[in-house]
Amino acid sequence: MSEVRAISVKEDEGDLRLDRWFKRHFPLLTHSKLEKLLRSGQVRVDGGRVKSSARLVPGQTIRVPPLGDDETKASPNAGHKPITEEDEKFIQSLVLHKDKSIIVLNKPSGLAVQGGTNTERHLDGLLDALRFDAAERPRLVHRLDRDTSGVLVIARTLKAANALGKAFKHKDAWKVYWALTVGLPSPRRGTIDLALAKQGGLGRERVHAAEEGDEDAKEATTHFATVANAGQRLAWVAFMPLTGRTHQIRAHAAYLRTPIAGDGKYGGADAHPGGEIPRQLHLHARSIDIAHPDGGWLRIEAPLPPHMRKSWELLAFDPEDDGNPFAELRG
Repeated sequence: MSEVRAISVKEDEGDLRLDRWFKRHFPLLTHSKLEKLLRSGQVRVDGGRVKSSARLVPGQTIRVPPLGDDETKASPNAGHKPITEEDEKFIQSLVLHKDKSIIVLNKPSGLAVQGGTNTERHLDGLLDALRFDAAERPRLVHRLDRDTSGVLVIARTLKAANALGKAFKHKDAWKVYWALTVGLPSPRRGTIDLALAKQGGLGRERVHAAEEGDEDAKEATTHFATVANAGQRLAWVAFMPLTGRTHQIRAHAAYLRTPIAGDGKYGGADAHPGGEIPRQLHLHARSIDIAHPDGGWLRIEAPLPPHMRKSWELLAFDPEDDGNPFAELRG
């Protein structure tokens, strides 16, 4: 018989979204049912009402009301399936940097960071293969869209996760993305300051320019600089987001009327230039400069993924000749 339960958040669940936590522990509970339970206050965290997007902290207590026999049939380790030898070799091949506190990966395009609807294979489910000699399970501290490639920082300890979380929150992390845009930005460099609002449910998220009075509006600021261009048709543009909103760079690029190549969600048919340019999303987290948990700074660069490297070669762009268009902004 189902009854109210109080379940503590485990150490390896730190910074996990509440809806992802439920997906992991109660995979048969639908997202719409969870939203109803949250709105009515039947699901609470440490006694308080929260949204499904709330980030969890180890040690917090989640109130889980009666869910019905079918919805409670779940393993406490749901979401952490055994890792195959092939997947272990794959995830370890992505490592760009490893020390006692941090692992940095070059995430490939097409690999989701966390699970969701119709997403069984994701990076979060492979993290045990990155334990190496550590006792703790590595922790995600930030995210990239499924189709965005590049630098992804992972904490090896709870202490490192807390420090890295503060670095992202207090903007002690400078991220530079490379993109191929359809169209040449005018002006060639500048700053986009456009608040964004989210719409759509889990797995169908989309953002749009916020309107006055929009309760879901969130500040979003992105620096951009054109590195090179092929006429007026295609351009290599570097972006440095100062905030971390969902699809921020993609939405801001579309706002400039220069959508990112391959981004049909925000650019429609115009985002597919045709020819030999692959139809995949051309957005890559090129580098990160972040305060290291053990002191000092860590700067890591990730090489371009195969489909973007092909486009750079076709357009005669030299990825070794980019400099740092935002160096003066660091002060």
